[in-house]
Amino acid sequence: MTQLPDIISRLADVDYIADDTIATALQLAIDLRRPLLLEGEAGVGKTEIAKALAAILDTKLIRLQCYEGLDASAAIYEWNYQRQLLSIKASETFAGGAKEIEDHIFSKDFLLERPLLQAISQDKAPVLLIDEIDRADMEFEAYLLEILSEFQVTVPELGTIQATSIPHVILTSNGTRELSDALRRRCLYSYIDFPTMERELEILLARMPNIEHEFAAQVARFVQALRKENLEKIPGVAETLDWAAALVGLNTQSLDGDLIQIQSTLICLLKTEADVKSITPEVTSRLAGEAA
Repeated sequence: MTQLPDIISRLADVDYIADDTIATALQLAIDLRRPLLLEGEAGVGKTEIAKALAAILDTKLIRLQCYEGLDASAAIYEWNYQRQLLSIKASETFAGGAKEIEDHIFSKDFLLERPLLQAISQDKAPVLLIDEIDRADMEFEAYLLEILSEFQVTVPELGTIQATSIPHVILTSNGTRELSDALRRRCLYSYIDFPTMERELEILLARMPNIEHEFAAQVARFVQALRKENLEKIPGVAETLDWAAALVGLNTQSLDGDLIQIQSTLICLLKTEADVKSITPEVTSRLAGEAA
């Protein structure tokens, strides 16, 4: 079994700063070969966990972005109808029965592998990221159960396709709807919250090695305080990194400097009209003063 400090260190090597909770969840997911369901607000870094896992395992990341109306043809497989039609047309000049033509056009040569089928067809186990599963319909969850339980896909024309290797599965959810008990039972679970001030500072220093430590701490303190304001969309870690990069690019060295410039860069953090209007220069001045 992989040791916890080793996973934390390997994640840090790819610039992902993990706490003990997420490191333990990843360790168990790897050792038990169980899917890991990550829930939390948008912007807390759930998708980045899958990317980091693929990096430390030196394997392929296969991503399925979920959305309302997602079905098997987009997620698992579909037939290449254009090639099939061309093949049927070409077969008209050759002798052969309908059965031979049907067997030919419904062979693997004409099968288009979508993310779920791709994931179980790799020689080396990939990381399969099923992103924002809560955006998909309840019906789509049923498609996942066979794969997450048996790691196989049934194609009516071909039969059951067994996994070449068992993928490392990460599912993410923003909690926009309740997931089924059947899906949850098949997964390990971890809730990802916004980072603490200390961890956000670590992330800033890891991702932006040229930023000054004290200025990075000011940025982290400002964003931590901003998240406590009455916002429609709370800024995530990615927004913190964008804002820090914008400030560094403008040669800002302290948040007690040019308030107009700081206010203008808040477009990196605030993503709705209501939030932009609610964080007035007076609010920015107060938050910046506290952070500095």
